Amino acid sequence: MTKKRLKFASILLAATLASGSLYGCSSGSSSGGDGDGKVVTLKVLHNWNGSTGADVDMTPIEKVIEEKTGVRVEWEYTKGSEVEKVNQIFTTQDLPDIYTGPAWGGELDSIIKAAKEDQLVDLSDKLDKYPNLAKLVAKENVPPALNEKAIDAYGGKKYLLLQNQPATDKDGMDWLYGFYVRKDIAEKVGVDPQSVKTKEDLYQLMKKIKDVDLKANGLPVIPFGGFHNGWAVGIGNTMFYPTDYNDKGDGTLEHVFMTKTYDDYTLYYRKLVSEGLLDNEAFTQTDPIAQEKIKQGRIAILAAHYPAILDASKDFVKANPGSDFVPLGPLERAGAEPNRPADLNIQGNNVTVIPKKSKNVDAALRLLDFLASDEGFLLTRYGIEGTHWEMKDGKPIAKQEWFDKFTQDTTNKVRKNEGIGIGFESISGRDQLNSLGNGDIWADQERNAAMDNARKILRPNGTQIISAFSPGDVITKSSQWEMLKPSMDKMGDAWKEAVYAKSDEAALKILNDLREQINKTGYPEAMQFVDEQLKGKEVMKFGMPN
Repeated sequence: MTKKRLKFASILLAATLASGSLYGCSSGSSSGGDGDGKVVTLKVLHNWNGSTGADVDMTPIEKVIEEKTGVRVEWEYTKGSEVEKVNQIFTTQDLPDIYTGPAWGGELDSIIKAAKEDQLVDLSDKLDKYPNLAKLVAKENVPPALNEKAIDAYGGKKYLLLQNQPATDKDGMDWLYGFYVRKDIAEKVGVDPQSVKTKEDLYQLMKKIKDVDLKANGLPVIPFGGFHNGWAVGIGNTMFYPTDYNDKGDGTLEHVFMTKTYDDYTLYYRKLVSEGLLDNEAFTQTDPIAQEKIKQGRIAILAAHYPAILDASKDFVKANPGSDFVPLGPLERAGAEPNRPADLNIQGNNVTVIPKKSKNVDAALRLLDFLASDEGFLLTRYGIEGTHWEMKDGKPIAKQEWFDKFTQDTTNKVRKNEGIGIGFESISGRDQLNSLGNGDIWADQERNAAMDNARKILRPNGTQIISAFSPGDVITKSSQWEMLKPSMDKMGDAWKEAVYAKSDEAALKILNDLREQINKTGYPEAMQFVDEQLKGKEVMKFGMPN
């Protein structure tokens, strides 16, 4: 999950919220169906690998949404590559009524391509009727580079809605990506997690874990592992280079893949694989398999964001007190001064679009506008007021019986079957969790304490939000991009292939072969275009996953 990520706008909570009449006032639309009392069923594709919905046909929250909008949602959740999925639906024209997916990478590129091919509904002449949606694409509410690349890039037409963009500086979510070690295992090998600062420190910790030959369920404990398809094993890259595009020293830029620094990064990970320190299945395993390894206590170090690690490990920790994952470091950052705040590229999680083949565009807009209202946001994040939560002193407070039910359920199924934590959260407008809401009211005290502790360790100098232009956004506008993109898209696969190569020489040959291909398909000319376009602009120099 990348990224990734701002500009902020202030929010005013309408006085009518408590009465439940906010939607009618803020949207200018009446609730209900299409005027004939019939409920419209729309298919929504939630293009996030591993995401899941409820186990029941209709959750209580979905019932409220249907009553308010006259729309019933049929969810499709992606299992597998998000890029492959978005390309597949446009190739086969097996399109949902509403699509929502990552607001970056190849997924975003495919949506932009669909917009330019006029396969999506132009919202520009509709937004005056849907003020909650208009806020999602207002220039002041979108990061400048993303606005230029994807939102306001079609000659005045608007196809994409940016979802979950922090509404204020209080709402920017730092997911605390980093390396985390099982506390009990760190103690067994005699290493203070906060003493691990460098690439060599991290390597030596993994070697010590392997050398003590720990077992779990009769199987060896793997020193270093991740989640599905290698997420987010590769985040050790920040120890090698500050961001994807770097200054060559003469004011011009180059992609780090083309540099010796990338060789060093690759060979470091190849060493981890060849010495049995990194899970050999890390880049091929499914999420259920990854989760099962963690639940069995078979992984010593994980690289990912902290909420995912806490969720995956809570069953094991409950059965084995003291085995919780704690942060390492903070690890060194290439090129960064020790006192530099963490540079976070916080951006909305999702872009949402309505394909022209949608069976009912008006119903889709009505649904999305309600979800983007204050009422819709609170409903999707917290549940039903009076049932799941109540308002006290202007802030939502969890009702104790539901807090207890959710806290005791380690599977999250109870929460999802109420309608919280499913796909609606991805299409609920701007992120107002702290400015409008009251933070995560369902988080238990132990989880909050763990997050606070990790934040103190990993962010000793605080954070700063990246607002500079990313060369990666600019290069897509070059005339060479169409020919260059297929080569650039192979970088991740080439890295994984090189990591598993039989020798360092074989690994470097894989990288160099692709570099040659990249150069032949227009890279030098495209980078010249990037340098020209970014002359005089603030360019992103540092970036961390958030």
